[in-house]
Amino acid sequence: MNVPRELRYTSTHEWVRVRAGVATVGITDYAQAQLSDLTFVELPDKNDEVNASDELAVVESVKAASDVYAPVSGTIVEANERVVEQPDLINTDPYGEGWLFKIRMSDTGEVQDLMDADQYEEQLPEEE
Repeated sequence: MNVPRELRYTSTHEWVRVRAGVATVGITDYAQAQLSDLTFVELPDKNDEVNASDELAVVESVKAASDVYAPVSGTIVEANERVVEQPDLINTDPYGEGWLFKIRMSDTGEVQDLMDADQYEEQLPEEE
């Protein structure tokens, strides 16, 4: 399971990369593997105001649909339209081209409440 050390994580399997007060958000390698082949993505609109834990997006696969939550509060500054057209980018590159949206954070301290890579790995189910 790929869990990049430099990112922060939520218990609902979102990852966060922060640069200059903007949080880039996607779903983890674990989440995309559980969903398998993604077929549909719905993203938030630019300029939407969001609070941490708001439902912001939906990813659907042949297996299931899953909500994606805001890991931090702020304003949506960009949504990745490429994943709407090519949902499989999330499967092939969840931490790169498969990102979902960017939030300009209203409180950068919220990132400290998220899990680091070690904490995230500890809460994942044991692989069989």
